[in-house]
Amino acid sequence: MAVARQRNSDLDAALADARERYAAVRPNSARIHQRAREVLPGGNTRSVLFYTPFPAAMVRGEGCLLEDVDNHRYVDFCGEYTAGLFGHSEPRIRAALHAAIDRGLNLASVGEREGQLAALLCARFPSLERVRFTNSGTEANMMALGAARAFSGRSHIVGFRGGYHGGLLTFVGGDSPINSPIPVTLVDYNDIGQATEVLRVDGRDIAAVILEPMMGSGGCIPATPEFLNALRTTTREAGALLIFDEVMTSRHSSGGLQKLRGVTPDLTTLGKYVAGGMSFGAFGGRRDVMDLFDGHRPGALIHSGTFNNNVMTMAGGLVAMGEIFDAAAAEALFARGENLRARLNGVCGERAVDLHFSGLGSMMQPHFRKGPIERPYAATPTEEALRELYFFDLLAAGIYIARRGMIAMSLPIGDAECDRLVGAVEEFCALRRPFMAVG
Repeated sequence: MAVARQRNSDLDAALADARERYAAVRPNSARIHQRAREVLPGGNTRSVLFYTPFPAAMVRGEGCLLEDVDNHRYVDFCGEYTAGLFGHSEPRIRAALHAAIDRGLNLASVGEREGQLAALLCARFPSLERVRFTNSGTEANMMALGAARAFSGRSHIVGFRGGYHGGLLTFVGGDSPINSPIPVTLVDYNDIGQATEVLRVDGRDIAAVILEPMMGSGGCIPATPEFLNALRTTTREAGALLIFDEVMTSRHSSGGLQKLRGVTPDLTTLGKYVAGGMSFGAFGGRRDVMDLFDGHRPGALIHSGTFNNNVMTMAGGLVAMGEIFDAAAAEALFARGENLRARLNGVCGERAVDLHFSGLGSMMQPHFRKGPIERPYAATPTEEALRELYFFDLLAAGIYIARRGMIAMSLPIGDAECDRLVGAVEEFCALRRPFMAVG
């Protein structure tokens, strides 16, 4: 017990020192944060970007590099939480956006490009027979759930502990008081028996089961193929719709994880990178479900949204999905991520530390415990402290990641950037090993 207390005391001291070093060289970020706090609760308008003592404020990006207001440069491994797939300055996307601006904004009409982008997506994703656009993944998930409830005539849904489906439907760390008031039953991720039992007992009340085929915010935890297949079978038996939230995971192949795993849901939601970095969301799937929104039919469901088909998003999406992120690019990115994660876990094994990187392809997350990680868990105070220390140590090494540790690789990241990250993790393991040593 005395050794454990000493180790925790030393960890607290190391973390306090890391915070002080971080703050000391970022006076301009501190100034921006303090001024913003006068008008923005917490000093920002996006909770995932908040951390203490204050977030670093970025001023420019190019390729896979970022620069903050205090002239620090970073390799960007955060990748805008999967939305920054194309980096910060892809010339074909920039050209398409400039051309769209030249033709005029806010045209208040349909345009040919929305049908063209929809056709691209339907051709790529096995579940998409029809699709409609939104402004974010959050909107896409809410609309998909609304469609499922209207189609089935049922009210309840099944979700998974640790799942994240946008700011109005988040189960990371439990339920949220600002979640949409949809009746939901939560079960454990990757637990076939538990999910099957809920659907068997309550199936007549369940409109849909919604899940990420790999959890993103919940820790980059992949669903097992057996789990996905079991959900596909049991939802059909219960008459419930299966919804894959592929807002993040759609990057893992040309047709998302559903194509990679060979499991086709009834509905799919998309977002993040699909429009080349512009605000985007989409929901789609079975024709009979999506045709509830067909305005040619009496009593069609209403789906509004001023910016659903905005010219910037349509232009960016056509280039991003029609020219750049083809099957070859998706496969190469997936392979590059698999190799990087294997290298990182190799470092953890060589250093004999309690650190494991979970994930698939270009998305991964460090866990300060032994792997494999099969479902979300309540982190200990020591794990939380290590996660924060890891974040500050990597920033000091010129590596920008999500505060929770998540990595989302962009297409501009190459061998040199991967080598730099591996080196930074090696240095972290060597320096902080007393806090993480196995046993």
